[in-house]
Amino acid sequence: MAARHSRTRRISSPAGIAATAALGVALAVGGTVGAVHLTSGTDSRPVAIELTPSTVPTSLAPSSPAASPSPSVTPSATASPTLTRSPQAASRGKARTAAPKPTVKRTTPAPKVVDSGSCGASFYSDGQLTANGETFNPDALTAAHKTLPFGTKVRVTNPANGKSVVVRINDRGPFVDGRCLDLSRAAFADIASLDVGAMTVRYEVLG
Repeated sequence: MAARHSRTRRISSPAGIAATAALGVALAVGGTVGAVHLTSGTDSRPVAIELTPSTVPTSLAPSSPAASPSPSVTPSATASPTLTRSPQAASRGKARTAAPKPTVKRTTPAPKVVDSGSCGASFYSDGQLTANGETFNPDALTAAHKTLPFGTKVRVTNPANGKSVVVRINDRGPFVDGRCLDLSRAAFADIASLDVGAMTVRYEVLG
């Protein structure tokens, strides 16, 4: 057997040099490297190239994948506090009582005294109609006066016992000297005995 040998050729043409370089790049990318001996010279003959397979440089071997970063620890969610019901009974089961209403005290202002004096007073219990057209009622708290307007209120006080009564003027009289008021039987009985018949009283005309 003839021994294998490699021959060295000179490549002088630019096209040959470019083709040789391209072939070397292709072999490097494909995983093999050829032993190419290029020498410059004037020989323009075709070049025989012997390719010898070799191992891929470790620098071209795919590097091992980098270790993936460890997943970050996600903070655990804190459970919301649980609502608890009060052991007390529901308000619907309790008896309800109405709120007390505030007591409003209404005070009546004291009537204003526009005139006052003293005179004799008597009473009467008979009559058909009063001067203002009402039917006389001996049991009503009314009185007769000579000049006061109808409807005027007069407080009559018995100075002997301090009792007083308020009457409404609805009639005219009395027509006896020394007397200014003629009270109904009921009004006279509130401050004195009917047996007295007549007496001196103190009066206050109320406005």
